[in-house]
Amino acid sequence: MTDAETRAPVTESARLDGQDAAGRTAKKERRRRGGLSIQSKLLIMLLAVSLIASVIIGVIGYVSGRESLREAALDQLTTIRELRVGEVENAMKSVQTGVSLDSRNLSAQTLSREINAAWDELQTRQLTSEQDAQLDAYYADTFLPQLQERTGDPYSPSAFVPTSNAGRWAQYHFTIQSEDFDAKLNDNDGDDGSPYSAVADRYGDYLSRLVTQAGYEDVLLMNLDGDVVYSAYKGVDLGTNLNDGPYRESLLGDAFRSVVATNSVAALETTDYERWIPSLNTPTLWVLSPVGNDTAITGVMAAQIPLSRINDVMTGGNRWKDQGLGDTGEVYLVGQDHLMRSTSRLLVEDPEDYRARAIANGTPPVVADRIVAVNGTVLLQPVNTVSVESALKGESGTSISTGYLGNENITAYSPVQIDGLNWVAVARIDTSEAFAPVVDFTRSLLLSLLAIVLAVSVLSLLLAQVFTRPIKKLVDAVRRVSGGELAVSVPVSSRDEIGDLGTAFNDMASSLRVKQELIDAQHTENEKLMLTLMPETVAERYRAGEETISEEHENVSVVFAELVGFDEYSHELTGDAEIAQLNLLMRGFDEAAAKAGVEKVRTLRGGYLASAGLSVPRVDNVRRAVDFAREMRAVVQRFNAQTGSSLDLRAGVDTGTVTSGLVARTSLAYDLWGDAVNLAYRVRSVSGDPGIYVTQAVRDRMQDSIAFIPVGAVELRGASQQVWRIE
Repeated sequence: MTDAETRAPVTESARLDGQDAAGRTAKKERRRRGGLSIQSKLLIMLLAVSLIASVIIGVIGYVSGRESLREAALDQLTTIRELRVGEVENAMKSVQTGVSLDSRNLSAQTLSREINAAWDELQTRQLTSEQDAQLDAYYADTFLPQLQERTGDPYSPSAFVPTSNAGRWAQYHFTIQSEDFDAKLNDNDGDDGSPYSAVADRYGDYLSRLVTQAGYEDVLLMNLDGDVVYSAYKGVDLGTNLNDGPYRESLLGDAFRSVVATNSVAALETTDYERWIPSLNTPTLWVLSPVGNDTAITGVMAAQIPLSRINDVMTGGNRWKDQGLGDTGEVYLVGQDHLMRSTSRLLVEDPEDYRARAIANGTPPVVADRIVAVNGTVLLQPVNTVSVESALKGESGTSISTGYLGNENITAYSPVQIDGLNWVAVARIDTSEAFAPVVDFTRSLLLSLLAIVLAVSVLSLLLAQVFTRPIKKLVDAVRRVSGGELAVSVPVSSRDEIGDLGTAFNDMASSLRVKQELIDAQHTENEKLMLTLMPETVAERYRAGEETISEEHENVSVVFAELVGFDEYSHELTGDAEIAQLNLLMRGFDEAAAKAGVEKVRTLRGGYLASAGLSVPRVDNVRRAVDFAREMRAVVQRFNAQTGSSLDLRAGVDTGTVTSGLVARTSLAYDLWGDAVNLAYRVRSVSGDPGIYVTQAVRDRMQDSIAFIPVGAVELRGASQQVWRIE
């Protein structure tokens, strides 16, 4: 094997060591970079995909669900509004139909004709002064104080006392005699012996039964001149005149004149609510119909519709919650003047809260106090909302806007179709309650999303761990391999790409292990071979990368020996046999060198160069060199005894200063040079005979223990050197 071949494996080993160091450095660099692991990336990817999908689905579900719930709330409110509007329209239509039929009844016609005649007779009667005083006192002491307490406004008695004889007579005998309204309803006889009392007693029961059975607040009967000729309750409106009396400018007066002007029994008028003073300023709605037949009319019947009739319809009998309006919903009516025509739910349920919220939303405190005092909002509570404005324009629809009490409502509004009335209906409910299902749905959706996110996070973590577990094992195995541990394998339990990767890694690790074993074996052989070519110290310097290596050594003994007769001996041998015999001799020389403490420098065919004290300084290097030379002859003699050959050895020994080093680059050779080497080489050729030849310097140091004989001299640098042979 050449020196270049010897050096190549050594260089390869150094390269592998460098690669290991580079790998460790790269691994440290990767750790310092601190990038995300595959598990983290996979976890982020799974979470991102799942979360994005969940959020998209949640947003779609939220938007569609919210809109569906909002539409459902609006639809429900619209349905309730339609039901209430239909009910109030039907209720009023029923009242109008009932009044129209009642006014055409034969009893009504008879009553109207006879009461008109009796009324004319009363015009001829006059009250006494005492009776007039009692009538005036009733207004001053009873009626007006009650009216003023109710309204808070001052009134003059003369404004309401009838001016006609018949009116004063009727009020005295029917109105002021009793303050019990129920008694007045059933007592139709004035006990005055007049034809009027007789007619009233005979036919008045008809109107009384209309009040009790049809549910009217009161029923008035007027003649064609506008006189209120009869009243079921005989109140202060009895005997007044709607054309020139105190109520001539009332809606009742206007409706009366409109009905009479038609001169048709089919005419019908319905008034809006107005404050009716005879009922102590209570909001009153009238339905008027002519009394008579197709031939002629004799008068007009006016039915006073109680507030409760409308309120019961609009409140559903105060059962708002049972009818789908929850805790805050209601349906109310508003007139063209933007004042309520039905009562407010909150006023019924919590008057104090109603007052506070009404005032906070701009209702004057005096109005709010009045509403609470009379426990009613009709013609008192202003409603100026978007829904009312739209409905008064004839529109129907829904909206989300601020209500009359300041809270945000969803509303369903529409006009109310009642002849003679310009009302609108508004169904409303607080948005907080109406959209509570939306809030609940949103909460449930968010909780569901959070649960999904949690489940996905846990599942993603588990999946990421399951997915990356074999990868982590592979990474750990790769790190162990990069650290030099080649007897590594990873378990392969899957049949996917990761399983294929594990199998490929195991094959790679096995291949690397085999190659490393071969490299290690080759490295060992190279080390052995290198040490046969150069000393260990030089080999270490060469492995470290030095190429020019030379050292100067003092007090070194050099042995240069050559075989005598080997050419003749090997002439009959084959090449392999020759090498085998030569190796046998050389191994013997090596063993002898090791035994003597001598360092082999190089081996040539039939030649051997060695030194003592070169790498390891030795005081007795001369003795060791001589002993080694003598042992070499002993090795040759033993070889002769074994093989039957007749070889011998001729060796030269010198001591002095030498230089050692590596020679050449492509074909390295370790060699010695210097005067001691030259002398050792030359002294062995002074005589052609086998033996051990030494210089004068060697003899001087060994003459006390070994016998020498002179054999000649050699020239070195112009000086003669004596040569001696060991006996």
